[in-house]
Amino acid sequence: MKNTILKVILFCAVIIFPGCELEEIDNPNAPSVESFAEGASQADVQLLAVGLEAVMRNDLAFHYDTVSILAREYYDLTGVDPRYTGELLKGPLDNNGFLTTRAFAAWYKIVKSANILITAVENSQAGYSDAEKNSYYGFAKTLQAYALLMVANRQFDNGIRLDVSDPDNLGPIVDYSAALAGISDILNEGFVNLVNSPGEFDFAISSGFAGFDTPATFASFNRAIAARVALYQGNMSEVRNLLNASFFDLNGDLNSGPAHVFGLTGNDISNTQYHVPNQSGQEFMIHDSWVAEAEAGDTRVDEKASLFTIDGVPTTVTFDGLSADYQIAIYDSNVDPVYMIRNEELVLMYAEAQVENNTGEAVAAINRVRNNAGLGDYSGATDSTSLIEEILRQRRYSLLGEGHRWIDLRRLGRLNATYVPLDRSGDNIINAFPTPFNEGL
Repeated sequence: MKNTILKVILFCAVIIFPGCELEEIDNPNAPSVESFAEGASQADVQLLAVGLEAVMRNDLAFHYDTVSILAREYYDLTGVDPRYTGELLKGPLDNNGFLTTRAFAAWYKIVKSANILITAVENSQAGYSDAEKNSYYGFAKTLQAYALLMVANRQFDNGIRLDVSDPDNLGPIVDYSAALAGISDILNEGFVNLVNSPGEFDFAISSGFAGFDTPATFASFNRAIAARVALYQGNMSEVRNLLNASFFDLNGDLNSGPAHVFGLTGNDISNTQYHVPNQSGQEFMIHDSWVAEAEAGDTRVDEKASLFTIDGVPTTVTFDGLSADYQIAIYDSNVDPVYMIRNEELVLMYAEAQVENNTGEAVAAINRVRNNAGLGDYSGATDSTSLIEEILRQRRYSLLGEGHRWIDLRRLGRLNATYVPLDRSGDNIINAFPTPFNEGL
């Protein structure tokens, strides 16, 4: 990725994204959207593919921070912007403010970039075979569906547009159920494309996709995302089927999976979800309940939480009536990868999908995660409610800060004060971001 960022700048320079529109910037030194769409060369198309992956990293931290704060996984107590402890925790969210529009625009930039890539391949003068075209289509559709899923989970019942291919004739805003169905369709189309592709991609792909860098192995990533969609749809038999076609491995490395990668050289970008320990301006603080409610001996606590100190003295961080003792420490450096989806999530998805189908398999998957965290086997009740609670608990600790808690509580009917602590008078539980003002026009 480090060696491709300069090339990507040309691609990113032609994209402006107010709402879902795409406009050309007149720049004699950079290609226009039209130059990519009509008669693109092989080098142009390769540039678009590389740029699509690179642009996915933009505003990642903002997305994960906002949805994690809504779930009270952690707080932003830096005081840099009081809206993180005010508007985001109290509501209502401004439909024209950055808390609403920023991530929305970032995810749709990926959607539009994928559309540009698909159009460029269709109209390229490179002489691609149908199989070669399929490899590009499968790559683009998978990442497009991933981005649509991320924004759909933010918007929930407020809905999203699935079709933004024509900026002058945008598709309708559809509700969450229709959005999931449409995303599933895009993933299925992409999977068929990948299956009917050559053995290798025609373009560079970053080290974050090591092990997933051919059409066949990338297809296992596609199926993993499709399984996540099926989980959100409550279709557990489909989850099991899709996991079997993914990279799910009950006994494999729980950190296996495609990831965004970062760097500090040239024009690369760093992982801004890393927070320097005990440094002023870096006070992203885990909610005290996450530490207090952990089982004794759970190694995830020490791995993901760091007691905040000043000159070696433990110090409670306080801002705007909120306080916490532990700084979030999911990442060890500002070049650590950020996973798009990990085997640990797939194992927990498998556990949930087996609750009503095979209790023994559900417990085995739970124990795989518990044992990896230094805990003994699950010894609780095995009725459905108890197992779901245990799975939700393991997801809370294994997937901290990875954007799942808010969605999990909502989809399981637990987005309430029992699970979401309200630490101040006037705080509220928000279940969705509003439709951006210019999208409702």
